Amino acid sequence: MPSKITFPGLLKITRVWNLLIIVIAQYFTVLFLAHGGLSASEILMSEKLFLLALSTCLIAAAGYIINDYYDVKIDLINKPDRVVVGKSMKRRVAMFMHIAFSGIGVLLGVLLDWKIVVVNLFSVLLLWLYSNQLKRMPLVGNLSVALLTGLSIYVVHFIFPSGHILVIAYAIFAFSFTLIREIIKDMEDLKGDATYGCKTLPVLLGIRKTKVVVYLLSVIFLITMFILTYMFADSQLNLLTIGLILPLAILFGLLRNADTIKEYYQLSQFCKLIMLVGIFSMMIFYP
Repeated sequence: MPSKITFPGLLKITRVWNLLIIVIAQYFTVLFLAHGGLSASEILMSEKLFLLALSTCLIAAAGYIINDYYDVKIDLINKPDRVVVGKSMKRRVAMFMHIAFSGIGVLLGVLLDWKIVVVNLFSVLLLWLYSNQLKRMPLVGNLSVALLTGLSIYVVHFIFPSGHILVIAYAIFAFSFTLIREIIKDMEDLKGDATYGCKTLPVLLGIRKTKVVVYLLSVIFLITMFILTYMFADSQLNLLTIGLILPLAILFGLLRNADTIKEYYQLSQFCKLIMLVGIFSMMIFYP
């Protein structure tokens, strides 16, 4: 029988490193793109930004927990070594933590702004729908996760208003690479998903056609960035857009040759690396 909870199990089920990336992304967005004339020390000591990052992380952690709660059987096939629910954490404990984290995350939004409350409630609902139903549907689940990732960047605008186009550009960047990564993860998880009737793109279309979808989405993303650059004639945005060409070209090459679960996992990690480098690239735009 699993124990009530273990600290390593808690870290694993909440994807603590992903939560850290969320915190870095939100703080960097304010520090380098939407500071509104505030000094670095004022931003770092901001109670509002701290509460925003904390609420976002709690809701994201709750989303990871409920996702693992519903996916135990699939994960036992796709990634048995990473299963926590039923091993080092009881199912009822996982559900309690999901409810507690979600509730606290929403309540923290009340201390900030009604728009944050709406975003947090929407996020909690969408994460539950994703785990319970949407992730088993082609593309809809992928789009849901991507939307919430992009929103985690843009939501900063509600607390630190900024007309800076780069805030929108980075939100689109986060959305697009998350969408690409989620589809690649579905390729990695094809066996378990097919076994339990999940209608993901790789299950419905096969690997080859799913790769074509990824290529098309990547091109659409890049075209969107070039359109924004043209519309706003922003030299900084132009630098960001040009900087995306090389990692996308590398991604295309790696995806074309990928054929094993290990290679799809490495591609997924490569997308995460691109996103992390993208976040740190915000530093070059500090005025």
